[in-house]
Amino acid sequence: MRLSDTSRSLTAVVFLFCCAIVGLVCWAPLFYSILKQDDVVPLVSSVQENQSIRMPAMSAGAATSAAVSSGRSTTDNDSRSMAGGRQDEGGTSTIIYVAGLQVEAVAGPGVSDKEFRLALDSVPFKQWVKYMEGPAGLLRIGDGSGGGRISLQHVLFQSVDLFGERVGFVKFKAEVVDKDTGSKLPGIVFGRGSAVGILMLLESDSRKYAVLTDQARVPVGRSILELPAGMLDDGEGDFVGTAAREVEEETGIHIRASELVDLTALLDESTGRKMFPSPGGCDEDITLFLYRGKVSKEVIEQLQGRETGLRDHGELIKVHVVPYERLWRSSADAKVLAAIAIYEMSMKEGILPPTPPVSPPSSPRRSHL
Repeated sequence: MRLSDTSRSLTAVVFLFCCAIVGLVCWAPLFYSILKQDDVVPLVSSVQENQSIRMPAMSAGAATSAAVSSGRSTTDNDSRSMAGGRQDEGGTSTIIYVAGLQVEAVAGPGVSDKEFRLALDSVPFKQWVKYMEGPAGLLRIGDGSGGGRISLQHVLFQSVDLFGERVGFVKFKAEVVDKDTGSKLPGIVFGRGSAVGILMLLESDSRKYAVLTDQARVPVGRSILELPAGMLDDGEGDFVGTAAREVEEETGIHIRASELVDLTALLDESTGRKMFPSPGGCDEDITLFLYRGKVSKEVIEQLQGRETGLRDHGELIKVHVVPYERLWRSSADAKVLAAIAIYEMSMKEGILPPTPPVSPPSSPRRSHL
């Protein structure tokens, strides 16, 4: 039976319609991927990202706490948008000024608003900012009519350790970019602030001894023979007073601040006259002092092996007295090795200041024996 012209036309239309449906199903994914590569699809999300709200701008100083508290706490999605797609952020954010330029500061996951405020106003962070924008700071590299070569664009606070109400340690990640190459500099910072160490040399029966402390150090999983040392508790910069106090706390011997010689002051001015034990990851700078005194053999014997330290602060310290000629082989402490180097070279070049007037150090307190 022959089909009529109308039937043949209808069959052709149905066939073409089926072919069109199959083609659409097969080619649709390809069309979608092309549109996605051309940034046609994410137009809505891009608009949403540009609607993020920032906190009021401020300087990295004493006004930080008030400015942060007046800002809003953002959601995780908001903070990722403000940071240009960073995936490791969430929480309060604000704008600070470093070297006269705006820099975004963000509290990472787990950092509370209070911790964020304290971290921004903490001694370690403010000291780091001071170093960055100082005359020898990274932000001054290539500084001229065209501006600096290095750019600080963003700071993410990752953790804050409080000693009571005071910030002890702060860990943050700074996004620092070399504008000439577009590459980022390693920017993870463990902020500790300033500290002191004391090379304590005691002469007895014409022999020179060094006083060390044996302390349990969890970060290295072992005990280390070290110089008596300690962190500065605030930003007042009382290095000498802190050094004298640490000697008494860790050895039981009372000395006067005037009896100390600043060894790091003998370094070139370009060094900042500080010792940086681990500049690849930590901001800590150490001022090294020298104490020289004469004691009886009894004092040396009393010091050897005695237990000291602030037990309520978790300090487990045992004093060791080492003949000076063996000191350089007896300790892996960077403070010890640096102090020996400065002491020996300054004596060799004749620039070591003379021994200040020293009263005989008191014997270790019997209550600690």
